[in-house]
Amino acid sequence: MKRIALITTSLFALFFVVINGLNAQPWSFVKEKDGIKVYTRTEANSPLKSFKGDVIFNAPIEKVCDMLGNAKNMDWWNKEITDIRVLGFEENKFIKYYMVYNVPWPITSRDLVAETIITSDPATGDKIFDAKPLPNTVPEKLNLIRIRNFRQVWTVKQMDKGNVHVFLEGYIDPGGNIPAWFYNLVVAETPLRAIQSLRERVLSDKPANK
Repeated sequence: MKRIALITTSLFALFFVVINGLNAQPWSFVKEKDGIKVYTRTEANSPLKSFKGDVIFNAPIEKVCDMLGNAKNMDWWNKEITDIRVLGFEENKFIKYYMVYNVPWPITSRDLVAETIITSDPATGDKIFDAKPLPNTVPEKLNLIRIRNFRQVWTVKQMDKGNVHVFLEGYIDPGGNIPAWFYNLVVAETPLRAIQSLRERVLSDKPANK
């Protein structure tokens, strides 16, 4: 009986590995601009694509991480963000925030409540900034569409010769009546613009806020 149970358990484990492998679609290269490589991927059970971007540039890893993980350094974020409120912050642990995306008419503006968890990979030393929705925190507003399905992960790797390798991977369902085909046409701009803004801010002469 024990042998049968072991075989059954192994078959189930193999089944889930195969299924997960089938669901994890490969990344498709879209373009490279200003040294930033951009990819998209079709996700299982969703008409919307996820995105990924990465770049290598010369900068102190501490400054890059301070831009991503310090609640005082949000001035480089998306220019369409018209309101940012920090709801909670603990250095090197988490940031909780609320933001409003102001988009041109006739598209309805969006808002988002999220929490970024900050960790370090003990094996590689990579810094990871993992943002997910934070439900039941800020009441919804009638004139805004709340973004409920969202994931964004920044990973910062230390390279040799003072370089850093920055990755951004994410998925966002904007909600409302935005057609999937239109979203998929422009989704590659999300990591491109975000990484461009981060790099520009890191390399600027303006010091990081403390």
